[in-house]
Amino acid sequence: MKTIEFTYHLKDIDAIASSVLEHLDSKTVLFNGSMGSGKTTFINALLRAMQSNDVATSPTFSIVNEYVLPNDKVYHFDFYRIESLDEAYNFGIEDYLSSNHWLFMEWPERIEDLIPEDSQTITITDLDTNIRSLKLTISTNHLTKNIAMKTVKF
Repeated sequence: MKTIEFTYHLKDIDAIASSVLEHLDSKTVLFNGSMGSGKTTFINALLRAMQSNDVATSPTFSIVNEYVLPNDKVYHFDFYRIESLDEAYNFGIEDYLSSNHWLFMEWPERIEDLIPEDSQTITITDLDTNIRSLKLTISTNHLTKNIAMKTVKF
């Protein structure tokens, strides 16, 4: 595993999102962080970096939202209310997982047994008002580029 860490002010979120996007080598991204830490806010910044005109909203009640990219799409999941794998199967999770589109998953631990092996993890921590820490964890089992651990502060 390799980890890249960023500490940033919310005014710099778009620059951080662009940088994170450059390091992603999987279309499955898991988002960890406490309630209100900024997971959906960061997903919005990623969508802007991916040239989407859509605005992310938390799919807590709908479970999944779809956003359009110029030549692709993003499925944004919030598994907070999922209580069993059966619930995930009932809304067709396997179709999304095999879609070859971007998968952004909040609260992925709720469906841990279904998460693709090539996923990457973003952990966001609220450090102070408007200051966040972000850790991007990359599995070295599927790396296509060599990225050393580094810390970036904005």
